[in-house]
Amino acid sequence: MKHGKKYQDSVKAFDLTKQYEPSEAVSVLLETAKAKFDETVEMHVRLGVDPRQADQQVRGVLVLPNGTGKTKKVLVIAKGAKADAAQAAGADYVGAEELIAKIQNDNWFDFDVMITTPDMMGMVGRIGRVLGPKGLMPNPKSGTVTMDVEKAIKEVKAGKVEYRLDKTAIIHCPIGKKSFGQEKILENFTALMDAIIKAKPAAAKGQYVKSVTIASTMGPGVKVVPKA
Repeated sequence: MKHGKKYQDSVKAFDLTKQYEPSEAVSVLLETAKAKFDETVEMHVRLGVDPRQADQQVRGVLVLPNGTGKTKKVLVIAKGAKADAAQAAGADYVGAEELIAKIQNDNWFDFDVMITTPDMMGMVGRIGRVLGPKGLMPNPKSGTVTMDVEKAIKEVKAGKVEYRLDKTAIIHCPIGKKSFGQEKILENFTALMDAIIKAKPAAAKGQYVKSVTIASTMGPGVKVVPKA
């Protein structure tokens, strides 16, 4: 992959092989994020676990202290009082059979998160094959299958993120925007890192956090000294 001049200049501005303390790493990232748009800042954490083993899975959700900088569109599948509550709590779309049909027949995906009440999961399950690959399938573990739809909507709108291992034992997660500045990005970084460390499976052996890197959308990755 060929990188442009701005990227090449950014690479020359710091030591790619060095591991920086978190505050210094964020500072380097902000100095090297040179795109003209407000770049997203992502965190990539490689863990010393085997993602093929059920007892070594790492996943969870948390509301970042300063949000993600992105306003997420929320779809709620519910009926009756719960549908009314979802509407009042600020859901972007609320419905039941008609919205399931729209997703199924029109390939409609104008939403970032789907929340549903447990009684509607049978209906939602029918389109699991299309929701699953897009990471949109509601799940009790991520708080998106719940009777408390108001709380779930508020958390998503406040900047709730879900973190989970991929097949290569890496967690990729956004922790804000370049415009947040050092303090807010660092707060989000610390909150997510702490959550990942707390989620360490009992079956994990040896070094748990192998490597940590932060990067802006168009910038190079900055290595961070791994905790734990």
